[in-house]
Amino acid sequence: MEIGIIKDALEATVILGDDRLKTEVDQVYASDLMSDVLAFGRPNSMLLTGLATQQAVISAHMAEFKGIVFVRGKRPKDGSEKFAKENDLVLMFTALDMYDACVRINSAVEGNGLIADPGMAGQKVEQILLSHEFTVQGNDFANAGMASTEVKSILKKIGLDAKLVRRVAIATYEGEMNVVMHGDGGKVSLTVTPAVIEVVIADHGKGIPDVALAMQEGYSTATEEMRAMGFGSGMGLSNIRKKSDELNIESEVGIGTTVRMRFFM
Repeated sequence: MEIGIIKDALEATVILGDDRLKTEVDQVYASDLMSDVLAFGRPNSMLLTGLATQQAVISAHMAEFKGIVFVRGKRPKDGSEKFAKENDLVLMFTALDMYDACVRINSAVEGNGLIADPGMAGQKVEQILLSHEFTVQGNDFANAGMASTEVKSILKKIGLDAKLVRRVAIATYEGEMNVVMHGDGGKVSLTVTPAVIEVVIADHGKGIPDVALAMQEGYSTATEEMRAMGFGSGMGLSNIRKKSDELNIESEVGIGTTVRMRFFM
């Protein structure tokens, strides 16, 4: 698919790279987690992100992407344009949010044969039914659980099985509370395909020194203040493990933690 087709589908404005809109790409990868971009992104792709920073541009370059579309009307104000120009990256922005952009990209996929993996030619890409992202503030107990509530509401509205929705909501709430208590803020990302619900919770906190220990029931580093509010019993991660069909936790001390949960339909 040409980058110009993506531009038209998203009604995007070109910041840099008008002369490269006929460049072909194999994939559009949507994420605000640059570690995921570097780990799972494929060369010759476009990045769709709400992270309007030079680090997003550098990450796209390192992953050998062709360019970036910034969502929600964002555009970088640091040295991103200079870096992108020096490294032949296309930069665009769209007023659409991540969900609407993904929907339009999916329509473009079906109309133009874009595939998720260059090694999967001839196979149909797994359709993304919806994708949402929520911001969670650290130590904000007044609003703790709002992201999980939104996730539950969205899944109920699309008519998923009530027991499945309950499992997803509980696991998401446990993860969100960990961000509030220990994570210094982060993101909750929800993606739904016909086969899988995936929830990714990433924070910018102090990290978990020993994930295996933290998974044990009853283990907690909650403060007395947190316990006084009814949190920190040491059941969060173990409860997430019980509710999820697949669970992966990546944590680096001083950097943060990413919890990836998958629930099969």
